[in-house]
Amino acid sequence: MKIAIDAMGGDFGPAPIINGVVEALKQKNFTPYLVGKEEEIKPLIPKEILDKVRFINSEDVIQMSDNATDSLKRKDSTIYKSIELLKKGEVDAVVSAGHSGASMSLATLRLGRIKGIRRPAISTFMPTIKKSYAIILDVGANVDCDAHNLFQFALMGEVYAKEILSKDNVKIGLLSNGEEESKGNSVTKETFKMLKESFDNFIGNVEGNDIFKGEVEVIVTDGFIGNIVLKTSEGAAEVIGKLIKDEINNSGILQKIGALLLKPVFKALKKATDYAEYGGAPLLGVNGCVIIAHGKSNSKAIKNAIFQAIAFVENDVNEKIKQSLKAH
Repeated sequence: MKIAIDAMGGDFGPAPIINGVVEALKQKNFTPYLVGKEEEIKPLIPKEILDKVRFINSEDVIQMSDNATDSLKRKDSTIYKSIELLKKGEVDAVVSAGHSGASMSLATLRLGRIKGIRRPAISTFMPTIKKSYAIILDVGANVDCDAHNLFQFALMGEVYAKEILSKDNVKIGLLSNGEEESKGNSVTKETFKMLKESFDNFIGNVEGNDIFKGEVEVIVTDGFIGNIVLKTSEGAAEVIGKLIKDEINNSGILQKIGALLLKPVFKALKKATDYAEYGGAPLLGVNGCVIIAHGKSNSKAIKNAIFQAIAFVENDVNEKIKQSLKAH
């Protein structure tokens, strides 16, 4: 397994990315192709594993403030070179914590879409009260979608959930403003009919509060709503954690003793809501495996993003998406 890693793309420079690669190499057998400024990243690699790493020198980095469309012209950038390695078949997957818009644009235009897929979608994991994950897509690749796009998101999400969550009984829900079939806008109403006719495991509309209940594994929406759901969830988890911490710090001795007893519970809550646990979001529908990690990724998030890339390739997700397209 060969994985190209955009070594310079994260918000905090190459250190957490390289540390994540080192941690991943301790647990999995793969060859990382580190794309970035070699003079900066090479000293971060322990000498005993240098022989396991390949370096692709690149001096240009797409910054978060840059326009995504500019990435098509910047052929010496880390993300462009990473995608090109995948296009040429020199690596099996790409992991990047850099500019997500640049990653999406380059993956779509340089790798192309799976035949029959109209638009790729970003899929991500949401924690549930059943200590499992739900997959929601799209969370940012497509602001405007039609019913056919949403139908294909459901199809790709079902395949990904089966392969990565290892669940046979995957349930699909359509995010709407009410559970009734009559709820939603014209696009969701049309999508509802298409999904109902094609998927026996389609349970109907789900509302925002259903995302975290664990009753459905795949939740379908457009990238505009999906991205708002994702960012709101991240913000809510952060606020709840801070409120609990402040309440404990400002409480009396008995409450602090109680908090110490509940420390494992707080630790479990933090783990459940931490994006580092799953690492990144796959761009489903392109001809290749591209994992888009959070810009603020720490080493744990990068390690898990790499594991997700390995699982994607090992389970041959794209081939199974093609098979599902034929079946539907």
